[in-house]
Amino acid sequence: MAGGFSAHLAELIDVGGRQLFVKGLRADDPDVWSQQREAELGRYVYPIGPRVRCHLRTGGWDLVVFDYVPGHFADYRSDADLAETAAAMTALGRLRCPPRQPLEDAVRRWGSYLTDTADVLRFGGDALLHTDWNYSNVLITDTDARLVDWPWATRGAPWIDPCCWIVWLIFAGRTPTEAEQWAARIPAWHAATERDLEVFATALAAEWTSTAHRHPNMWTFGLRDAARQWMIHRWAP
Repeated sequence: MAGGFSAHLAELIDVGGRQLFVKGLRADDPDVWSQQREAELGRYVYPIGPRVRCHLRTGGWDLVVFDYVPGHFADYRSDADLAETAAAMTALGRLRCPPRQPLEDAVRRWGSYLTDTADVLRFGGDALLHTDWNYSNVLITDTDARLVDWPWATRGAPWIDPCCWIVWLIFAGRTPTEAEQWAARIPAWHAATERDLEVFATALAAEWTSTAHRHPNMWTFGLRDAARQWMIHRWAP
């Protein structure tokens, strides 16, 4: 299991013949809250994600220790990897949000990009959403796919995760039509109305545009453009 891009420390260690993966941030890092979320959600979502062994602070570091999961990052150009990712997303879709777990809220997160209150409320729900479908957050093993990195976990409508995935598939070279065909393998996708998809595509494109403005680089520009492609596809007559 390779380290997520958000980690300052990502190490594979051997303890008594057991391989463990350690992910860490400095204890004074402003994003250290994400470690607590990672540890708590990791325990809740197992076996969709790797098993969490412990969460500790020591020597100025905040560390989450997982079982090591051998595998490779998902390749969204590969139909086989997409099928495994779809299966993991389907399994995640069966979970409700854990009680009292502080998470992002879909209405607040994407509602700020819209003006119609009725449209904003479409995003509400109690599904546990990963939302960050970067290929490096999906580990393909010999038997299935495992999900890692949960800082952007969100409470909301169950069809939102397939929508977030679509942007990454377009970024990987899939057409919007192909990406939607893969999203349609997720049962939750079919709970969305055409209006739901149009409105969310608009909000998601706005979010990626904002991200690219705040963090300009080839990745954010590419994802911004992919999100815009999907929005245009959704609104096409």
